[in-house]
Amino acid sequence: MWNSEDLDLDAYLGFLGYEGDRTPTLETLRALQRAHVLHVRWDTLDGFLYQKVRLDLPSLQDKLIRRGRGGYCYEHVTLFAAALERLGFDFTAVSARVQLGAAPQQPRPATHAMLLVDLDGARWLSDVGFGASPLEPIELADGAMSEAGPWPYLLRWQEITHGSPGWAVHQLGDGTAGREGWELRQVFTEHPQYPVDFAVGNHFVASNDRSPFVIRPFVQRMRTDRLDTLDALTWTTELPGGTADKESVPPQDVPKLLGDVFGIRVDAEESELLVRRLTELSEQD
Repeated sequence: MWNSEDLDLDAYLGFLGYEGDRTPTLETLRALQRAHVLHVRWDTLDGFLYQKVRLDLPSLQDKLIRRGRGGYCYEHVTLFAAALERLGFDFTAVSARVQLGAAPQQPRPATHAMLLVDLDGARWLSDVGFGASPLEPIELADGAMSEAGPWPYLLRWQEITHGSPGWAVHQLGDGTAGREGWELRQVFTEHPQYPVDFAVGNHFVASNDRSPFVIRPFVQRMRTDRLDTLDALTWTTELPGGTADKESVPPQDVPKLLGDVFGIRVDAEESELLVRRLTELSEQD
């Protein structure tokens, strides 16, 4: 289903630096998710620059693995799903609503791609495409947590939209967002999604003039001890414990910042286009 026959599995695993076991076990899934989140870059540059994002595996491998560019959730999950399929994992794709900053009674569109992996009688949420993604899968159980990385995540079964129950991922906020500082991050159900569904969501996110990923560029890089984010021309470095430093970046400095901090390579032509578009964006403010 996920066209795994088109995947160069050795090249993908080599890019991750993964040399472990290839049997479909929880240990393998944990190792692959951690490696993917830490090595495959995350950005929305194609939506901002071209209003077009391709999801076919040859394009994804060329972009994310060979050229060292980043992508967002649909790209990450499509690539990761192909790898899991080749390795023999049993999984279901799902879509989530990212609710950070939104009122519960105002659901956002379900445009975040994730996977639910079935292993040994349990189901695990594998979310590799958020940018600031968990470094391990989370068991699909009320109250389950991930504490493998610098930021913990909590999974709850609760009311999610207009009285409907479902799963909710919470992250630690500033201590005022909810019980014990947890704030709602995304909500989802276990309703299966397929590549064609991701194609529809991807088209909206990459090309609609109301999509935040079309309006401005957004780049993230998760490390084990920090999270760097570039939102248009604002660069934020966040450390565990709530410490965050923000800095405004001139448009002409962004290509170098992408390489030095985010590990994202842009060629000369793309660099010139990015600087021009960012300059136009800054002049609108």
